[in-house]
Amino acid sequence: EAAELGKGSFKYAWVLDKLKAERERGITIDIALWKFETNEYNVTVIDAPGHRDFIKNMITGTSQADCAILIIAAGTGEFEAGISKDGQTREHALLAFTLGVKQLIVAINKMDTAKWSEARYKEIIKETSNFIKKVGYNPKEVPFVPISGFNGDNMLEETTNASWYKGWEKEVKGVKKEGKTLFQAIDAINPP
Repeated sequence: EAAELGKGSFKYAWVLDKLKAERERGITIDIALWKFETNEYNVTVIDAPGHRDFIKNMITGTSQADCAILIIAAGTGEFEAGISKDGQTREHALLAFTLGVKQLIVAINKMDTAKWSEARYKEIIKETSNFIKKVGYNPKEVPFVPISGFNGDNMLEETTNASWYKGWEKEVKGVKKEGKTLFQAIDAINPP
Protein backbone atom coordinates (compact mmCIF):
# COMPACT_ATOMS: atom_id res chain seq x y z
CA GLU A 1 0.00 0.00 0.00
CA ALA A 2 2.84 2.41 0.86
CA ALA A 3 4.53 1.76 -2.49
CA GLU A 4 1.27 2.29 -4.39
CA LEU A 5 1.02 5.80 -2.97
CA GLY A 6 4.66 6.63 -3.70
CA LYS A 7 5.74 6.20 -0.08
CA GLY A 8 7.73 2.99 -0.48
CA SER A 9 10.70 4.41 1.40
CA PHE A 10 8.46 4.81 4.45
CA LYS A 11 7.36 1.16 4.42
CA TYR A 12 8.28 0.45 8.05
CA ALA A 13 6.98 3.74 9.41
CA TRP A 14 3.83 3.14 7.34
CA VAL A 15 2.96 0.15 9.53
CA LEU A 16 2.93 2.31 12.66
CA ASP A 17 1.60 5.54 11.15
CA LYS A 18 -2.17 5.09 11.24
CA LEU A 19 -3.48 8.62 10.70
CA LYS A 20 -4.22 9.66 7.14
CA ALA A 21 -2.19 12.86 7.63
CA GLU A 22 0.82 10.83 8.83
CA ARG A 23 0.78 8.66 5.74
CA GLU A 24 0.25 11.57 3.37
CA ARG A 25 3.03 13.69 4.88
CA GLY A 26 5.42 10.82 5.59
CA ILE A 27 5.92 11.86 9.23
CA THR A 28 4.76 10.47 12.56
CA ILE A 29 2.34 12.83 14.31
CA ASP A 30 0.98 10.78 17.22
CA ILE A 31 2.49 7.96 19.25
CA ALA A 32 1.85 4.40 18.08
CA LEU A 33 2.37 1.11 19.90
CA TRP A 34 3.84 -2.07 18.49
CA LYS A 35 4.50 -5.23 20.53
CA PHE A 36 6.93 -8.08 19.99
CA GLU A 37 8.97 -10.59 22.00
CA THR A 38 12.70 -11.05 22.33
CA ASN A 39 14.42 -13.96 24.07
CA GLU A 40 14.33 -11.95 27.30
CA TYR A 41 11.41 -9.52 27.12
CA ASN A 42 7.93 -8.69 25.97
CA VAL A 43 8.65 -5.36 24.29
CA THR A 44 6.27 -2.53 23.53
CA VAL A 45 7.71 -0.05 21.06
CA ILE A 46 6.30 3.43 21.50
CA ASP A 47 6.90 5.07 18.14
CA ALA A 48 7.14 8.76 18.97
CA PRO A 49 7.17 11.66 16.50
CA GLY A 50 10.52 13.11 15.52
CA HIS A 51 9.15 16.23 13.86
CA ARG A 52 9.52 19.46 15.84
CA ASP A 53 5.83 20.39 15.41
CA PHE A 54 4.77 17.31 17.38
CA ILE A 55 7.26 17.42 20.27
CA LYS A 56 4.44 17.31 22.86
CA ASN A 57 3.42 13.88 21.52
CA MET A 58 7.06 12.77 21.60
CA ILE A 59 7.27 13.75 25.28
CA THR A 60 4.12 11.75 26.08
CA GLY A 61 5.56 8.63 24.47
CA THR A 62 9.07 9.02 25.86
CA SER A 63 7.91 9.56 29.44
CA GLN A 64 6.60 5.97 29.48
CA ALA A 65 9.80 4.30 28.21
CA ASP A 66 12.38 2.13 29.99
CA CYS A 67 14.86 2.58 27.14
CA ALA A 68 15.08 5.04 24.25
CA ILE A 69 16.22 4.09 20.77
CA LEU A 70 17.67 7.19 19.19
CA ILE A 71 17.47 6.79 15.42
CA ILE A 72 20.18 8.82 13.70
CA ALA A 73 20.31 9.23 9.93
CA ALA A 74 23.77 8.51 8.48
CA GLY A 75 23.09 10.48 5.30
CA THR A 76 25.37 13.42 4.56
CA GLY A 77 23.66 16.54 5.85
CA GLU A 78 20.96 14.62 7.74
CA PHE A 79 23.23 13.64 10.62
CA GLU A 80 24.75 17.12 10.76
CA ALA A 81 21.32 18.78 10.87
CA GLY A 82 20.13 16.48 13.65
CA ILE A 83 23.18 16.96 15.81
CA SER A 84 23.47 20.73 15.29
CA LYS A 85 22.87 23.07 18.23
CA ASP A 86 19.12 23.20 17.60
CA GLY A 87 18.85 19.75 16.00
CA GLN A 88 16.13 17.22 16.75
CA THR A 89 18.60 14.42 17.56
CA ARG A 90 20.20 16.51 20.28
CA GLU A 91 16.81 17.65 21.61
CA HIS A 92 15.40 14.12 21.73
CA ALA A 93 18.39 12.72 23.64
CA LEU A 94 18.14 15.56 26.18
CA LEU A 95 14.38 15.11 26.58
CA ALA A 96 14.69 11.34 27.01
CA PHE A 97 17.30 11.72 29.76
CA THR A 98 15.38 14.55 31.44
CA LEU A 99 12.20 12.45 31.41
CA GLY A 100 14.01 9.67 33.29
CA VAL A 101 14.91 7.33 30.44
CA LYS A 102 18.38 6.23 31.58
CA GLN A 103 19.00 3.48 29.00
CA LEU A 104 19.77 4.37 25.42
CA ILE A 105 20.42 2.53 22.16
CA VAL A 106 21.69 4.50 19.18
CA ALA A 107 20.60 3.07 15.83
CA ILE A 108 22.59 4.63 12.99
CA ASN A 109 20.08 4.36 10.16
CA LYS A 110 20.40 4.76 6.39
CA MET A 111 23.83 3.15 6.38
CA ASP A 112 22.96 1.93 2.88
CA THR A 113 22.93 5.57 1.69
CA ALA A 114 26.38 6.00 3.26
CA LYS A 115 27.53 2.86 1.40
CA TRP A 116 28.08 1.18 4.77
CA SER A 117 31.12 3.40 5.30
CA GLU A 118 33.15 2.49 8.38
CA ALA A 119 34.56 6.03 8.48
CA ARG A 120 31.05 7.53 8.53
CA TYR A 121 29.94 5.08 11.24
CA LYS A 122 32.94 5.97 13.42
CA GLU A 123 32.45 9.70 12.81
CA ILE A 124 28.82 9.47 13.95
CA ILE A 125 29.76 7.43 17.04
CA LYS A 126 32.41 9.99 18.02
CA GLU A 127 30.12 13.01 17.61
CA THR A 128 27.12 11.31 19.18
CA SER A 129 29.16 10.02 22.15
CA ASN A 130 30.33 13.55 22.89
CA PHE A 131 26.85 15.02 23.03
CA ILE A 132 25.08 12.15 24.84
CA LYS A 133 27.80 12.33 27.51
CA LYS A 134 26.99 16.02 28.02
CA VAL A 135 23.30 15.10 28.33
CA GLY A 136 24.05 12.54 31.06
CA TYR A 137 24.39 9.17 29.31
CA ASN A 138 27.56 7.11 29.60
CA PRO A 139 28.59 6.18 26.03
CA LYS A 140 30.15 2.92 27.32
CA GLU A 141 26.64 1.82 28.32
CA VAL A 142 25.16 2.60 24.89
CA PRO A 143 25.12 0.16 21.95
CA PHE A 144 25.73 1.93 18.61
CA VAL A 145 24.10 -0.22 15.92
CA PRO A 146 24.44 0.48 12.17
CA ILE A 147 21.22 -0.35 10.32
CA SER A 148 19.26 0.20 7.15
CA GLY A 149 15.61 0.43 8.14
CA PHE A 150 14.56 0.57 4.50
CA ASN A 151 16.24 -2.75 3.74
CA GLY A 152 15.76 -4.25 7.22
CA ASP A 153 19.53 -4.70 7.33
CA ASN A 154 21.17 -5.46 10.71
CA MET A 155 17.86 -5.11 12.48
CA LEU A 156 17.02 -8.79 13.11
CA GLU A 157 19.87 -10.56 11.33
CA GLU A 158 23.53 -9.59 11.00
CA THR A 159 24.42 -7.44 8.03
CA THR A 160 26.56 -8.84 5.24
CA ASN A 161 27.30 -5.32 3.95
CA ALA A 162 29.87 -4.28 6.54
CA SER A 163 32.74 -6.75 6.90
CA TRP A 164 34.47 -4.19 9.13
CA TYR A 165 31.60 -4.23 11.68
CA LYS A 166 32.53 -6.42 14.64
CA GLY A 167 29.45 -5.61 16.70
CA TRP A 168 28.47 -3.40 19.59
CA GLU A 169 29.47 -3.69 23.22
CA LYS A 170 28.16 -2.10 26.37
CA GLU A 171 29.19 -2.33 29.99
CA VAL A 172 26.88 -1.50 32.87
CA LYS A 173 28.04 -1.92 36.48
CA GLY A 174 30.86 -4.23 35.43
CA VAL A 175 28.62 -6.50 33.33
CA LYS A 176 29.51 -6.64 29.63
CA LYS A 177 26.98 -7.39 26.93
CA GLU A 178 27.64 -7.58 23.22
CA GLY A 179 25.89 -8.30 19.97
CA LYS A 180 25.54 -7.13 16.40
CA THR A 181 21.91 -6.39 15.59
CA LEU A 182 19.34 -3.89 16.83
CA PHE A 183 17.20 -6.80 18.04
CA GLN A 184 20.11 -8.06 20.15
CA ALA A 185 20.64 -4.57 21.58
CA ILE A 186 16.99 -4.45 22.62
CA ASP A 187 17.35 -7.91 24.18
CA ALA A 188 20.35 -6.62 26.17
CA ILE A 189 18.39 -3.83 27.90
CA ASN A 190 18.76 -4.00 31.67
CA PRO A 191 15.49 -4.87 33.45
CA PRO A 192 13.56 -1.78 34.59
